[in-house]
Amino acid sequence: MSKVSAEGVIQWYPGHMVRAMRRIGEYLALIDIVVEVVDARVVRSGRNPELGRLAAKRARLLVLDHNDLADPHATKAWIAALARDGLRAIAVDGRSQHNAGRVRTAILALAKARKGVSRALVVGIPNSGKSSIINALLRRAAAKTEDRAGVTRQLQWFRLPPNVELMDTPGILVPKIATKDSQWKLAMCGAVPRERYDPEEVVRAFESWVSQRYPARNVPALDEFAAARGFMRRGGDADYHNAAQSFVRAFNEGAFGRISLETPEEGDDA
Repeated sequence: MSKVSAEGVIQWYPGHMVRAMRRIGEYLALIDIVVEVVDARVVRSGRNPELGRLAAKRARLLVLDHNDLADPHATKAWIAALARDGLRAIAVDGRSQHNAGRVRTAILALAKARKGVSRALVVGIPNSGKSSIINALLRRAAAKTEDRAGVTRQLQWFRLPPNVELMDTPGILVPKIATKDSQWKLAMCGAVPRERYDPEEVVRAFESWVSQRYPARNVPALDEFAAARGFMRRGGDADYHNAAQSFVRAFNEGAFGRISLETPEEGDDA
């Protein structure tokens, strides 16, 4: 799929996602538990409805990862809203062994209700933190992780003692990201590869949004950020493209504080 179009539309659904979705459907008859990993900052846009449909009638657990980067008040509201929909959710920093212990306890509790070995499918969109959580659960670097989307390409099985087998799956986006807001939010959170969008467009959208949602937060405008970090071209013009890429990285490192891009009370276009 091509890079962002002239109209600024951000989409990404490569062939490995198509194949992975097909294989997940084939394996589903073997699955007892579905663990859906969601970026806590984009709980609405960061869920793939097709994965939810495939998970129907199976024991389910939602893991809201990157909790250390999300607004704690928004995360608390999301957990309550999901509970009203009958979904159990726990908020974690997937890189933390303590937090991984909470995920392990929740998975094993779901498995306890079954006899023999339970098979758990771990799903989510790209860069949601699936592989980091699996590595923390297994206490070893079993699943490949990087700070970019699309690293996991194959389905992989791992053993979680005493009686659970985990399947790690590639991150899978929807074939078409429905709204402009969802597009820039997913790009800001790293769910879309950096070469698939215009970073300046995405940061400008975030800049406008954050000035309304977090007016008291000292988040720099892209112009200020570029000047402060020395992103300048010959002749003294600001290098906004590279500055915007650095801005997105800084956001995902928590440089601007804990910010959630969605709350249960807001619609997709809020």
